[in-house]
Amino acid sequence: MKTKFLKTFTLVALVTFASCGDKAKEAETKEAETAAVAEVSAVTYNVNTDNSTLEWKGFKPTGSHTGTIAIKEGSLSINDGVIESGNFVIDMNSIVVTDIPAEEEGNGKLVGHLKDPDFFNVEAHPTATFEVTGVETTEGKTMLSGNLTIKEKTNNISFPVALDIKVDNVTLTSETFTIDRSKWNIEYGSKSFFDNLGDKFINDEIEMKVSLTASKA
Repeated sequence: MKTKFLKTFTLVALVTFASCGDKAKEAETKEAETAAVAEVSAVTYNVNTDNSTLEWKGFKPTGSHTGTIAIKEGSLSINDGVIESGNFVIDMNSIVVTDIPAEEEGNGKLVGHLKDPDFFNVEAHPTATFEVTGVETTEGKTMLSGNLTIKEKTNNISFPVALDIKVDNVTLTSETFTIDRSKWNIEYGSKSFFDNLGDKFINDEIEMKVSLTASKA
């Protein structure tokens, strides 16, 4: 019985440890910078919104939720295989929750809550934006930097991306990265703003993964 208990305890401990360590690295975050400007020789690719999306994952003490947000529009200017400038607009009204079946009441409640004034305040801020400020190679990875604006608050973030360039189209895929929502004044259930939440808090970290496809203009 003791051996069985120890094995069970070890398994639970390993699962718990793995869960705690599963969050992606936070994107380097700093003050907004000047947007990048492409050379005249750069080739412009317009984002294909049907094949582009932003995946998200939010955490709380009892688990997590996942979902997607659509890309409304955008473009990338590329010169000799390097992104020189670009931007994309995120449609905050398109928030989808994927871990709760769409037909269940909890799905609609969570979507509605995320759109509420105390979270993303979608009615007042229907879009978020990302504008490229630079690209550099660090430790063998291509780091894309840009100004991310949510609820009229702008911070510059940097995260790893992979770029696949074809004759007439390009695909940009980021690694999964994390942002700290408190830096964009998203206050609900955040220990960064409230002291009396107990175990009712929601983690400040939001995981994201960007997938863009774009066609030559």
